[in-house]
Amino acid sequence: MTFIKLLRINKISKSLRQLHNIAGKMVDKIYQTNIPTALDSAKYYLDKGDVIALPTDTVYGLACSANNEKAIQKLYAIKGRDFRKPVAICVRDIDSLRNWGKAEHIDDMLLEQLLPGPITIVIERSANLNNRFLNPSTSKIGIRIPDFDFIKNLCEKFDQPLALTSANKSAEQSSLNIHEFECLWSQLGGVFDGGQLGVTEECRSASTVIDLSIPGRYKVVREGVALKKTLSIMDNFNIKPLL
Repeated sequence: MTFIKLLRINKISKSLRQLHNIAGKMVDKIYQTNIPTALDSAKYYLDKGDVIALPTDTVYGLACSANNEKAIQKLYAIKGRDFRKPVAICVRDIDSLRNWGKAEHIDDMLLEQLLPGPITIVIERSANLNNRFLNPSTSKIGIRIPDFDFIKNLCEKFDQPLALTSANKSAEQSSLNIHEFECLWSQLGGVFDGGQLGVTEECRSASTVIDLSIPGRYKVVREGVALKKTLSIMDNFNIKPLL
């Protein structure tokens, strides 16, 4: 065997070892959401300022600490998202929603009809949400309380709002399982696998987004998966569309 052939074989072997090591490191980032230590691992990455991927009640999402400036910048960079396009936050309950947003004009009964679930409520942000890189083009904030145990329990454990956006590159389709955004794994702190979230294309629809920042008025920002339910609730509480 010639010296040149040996060099080529060594280079191929080295490349294969490198690929194997990279694959191993990526697998190490994957956590099943049903294991007891998954929440602690997710909180660890959030405390570090990392971005993680996790399941929600609609599609897989990318999440980070909403009040961490570096984490928010990292979130936008990973997604390839325009900084002028806002992201929502995720909180654990209605009391938390009122802490991070100005919702004094919204009755608890109305909020309890809308949340938890696949609905994002847009209101003015409170002074407690003071990250200058979080939606710098608007004073408003979209707030979600997903109806999914893992992310709700994580919000309670982390005790801070999570910035939340879908787990995909900007302008690409949303993800129903972790392999659909495998190209992002290397940039994430951890990937939390809750299994397949749906099988039809309709399941890829995002949450319904409704602006309730003006007392007694609403504006549909995005139709999403729960528009019919949302409009019915608006009608029941005599909330009128903003003309």
